[in-house]
Amino acid sequence: MADFNKILTPGDIENGIINVVIEVPEGSCHKIEWNRGLALMQLDRVEPRIFAKPANYGFIPQTLDEDGDELDVLVITNDPLPTGIFLEAKVIGVMEFEDDGEVDDKIIAVPVDDRDTGNVIKSLSDLPKQKIDQITHHFNHYKDLKKPGSTTVKNWGDEALAKEVIYKSIDRWNKR
Repeated sequence: MADFNKILTPGDIENGIINVVIEVPEGSCHKIEWNRGLALMQLDRVEPRIFAKPANYGFIPQTLDEDGDELDVLVITNDPLPTGIFLEAKVIGVMEFEDDGEVDDKIIAVPVDDRDTGNVIKSLSDLPKQKIDQITHHFNHYKDLKKPGSTTVKNWGDEALAKEVIYKSIDRWNKR
């Protein structure tokens, strides 16, 4: 497997296009994470089935969030995306999130070319309320069996706020 942080850029942030590497397919309970030191995908743990991912989960290369990991992305598609692929995605918003007191924001995106949906999703307001509610519920509760109350969805922000989060994460990467 290639080192995504060496061969991919974060993308064309100004135009809202990001490169995303998929770690966990939607519907999976396998917590697969990019191991930066080994440049490999690694199974971190198996979550209970009730906490399967409500969206494809990945990261933007050459970024660092405040938690020290690459900036997370939730990619909304009608079908799961496999682990280890990358895609160009359109930023539509951000879920501001805290995990055990640490900022761990999630960029929300859709594929740049989604002919299945006709590219109709352009902002968070284009997502069904039910999808936002499912994602919110998942991230507010996915650690309840181990550490109840340790995760909190703080806010949902638009594309402009998402870009601010991305630029700060790129800056953190460059200063590491």
